[in-house]
Amino acid sequence: MTSSSAQSPRRLAFTKGHGTENDFVLVPDPEGTIDLAPSDVAFLADRRAGIGGDGVIRVVPTVLSGDPVAVGQASQARWFMDYRNADGSVAEMCGNGTRVFAAYLRREGLETADEFAIATRAGVKHVHVSVDPAGQTRYSVNLGPWALQHEDRAREQGSDALVKVAAHDAMPALSLDLGNPHTVVALPEDKELDELDLHVQPAVNPAPTEGTNVEFVRPVGPGHLAMRVFERGVGETRSCGTGAAAAALAMRWWAGGDDQSTTWTVDVPGGTVYVRPLPGQEVELSGPAALVADGEATLP
Repeated sequence: MTSSSAQSPRRLAFTKGHGTENDFVLVPDPEGTIDLAPSDVAFLADRRAGIGGDGVIRVVPTVLSGDPVAVGQASQARWFMDYRNADGSVAEMCGNGTRVFAAYLRREGLETADEFAIATRAGVKHVHVSVDPAGQTRYSVNLGPWALQHEDRAREQGSDALVKVAAHDAMPALSLDLGNPHTVVALPEDKELDELDLHVQPAVNPAPTEGTNVEFVRPVGPGHLAMRVFERGVGETRSCGTGAAAAALAMRWWAGGDDQSTTWTVDVPGGTVYVRPLPGQEVELSGPAALVADGEATLP
């Protein structure tokens, strides 16, 4: 791989896309020669000085990725989703990002089948492409296994963490691992989603070593939730795919259910996604993806 200072000036092709308004800058790297420094990622994701996005995704052949975790998946997936948060930090994966990544691979003819796999730092993710009842393309991604992060404590207390936001008392929460960390809060009846101030990162106690995404959830009806999310390394976003899955799984767990036939509807500020528990304690996320612009950026 070339060093990030080897090209002057450095011009990068990019595609801008979003999944329920969780938006990303995709950087194609078919030769595996682009080395994005954290400052490069932060520039691309900057909504005033750069392109703007909740994250940046390098699209690179798995065998050329330079990532030892990804290279080990090369026999299963041809393309690696090299995902970075908007602040430049490396992340395991992103649920909405997988759909946008899949949409890009299909548009570019890099994957042509209705079912294919992509490599991530959280393992291989399997994609199924279909058409929903409204005639829109829907991308369904098996996010893989999930788990309670502190199951013994959760079963004993009903929760395993406390989350504090401005002007509210600390609220009990449940921690889940979906390849990346999540902390889910079911809002008490006297609190509303739209009254939460998420301009400041919620305080989680105990504080996870690697940070966590924090989801705030309100039931709408049977199998139907509304959610807001504060993503680590980003801030509040319009949607979070793994967060939606975590929210549905947490509410299902709190309800004492293990029904795998129910598809949960999760409303987020940017739209609606669908979560389906799968056998083997895995979970599927479904929803739309849109590619809205292509261009070229000059890195500072």
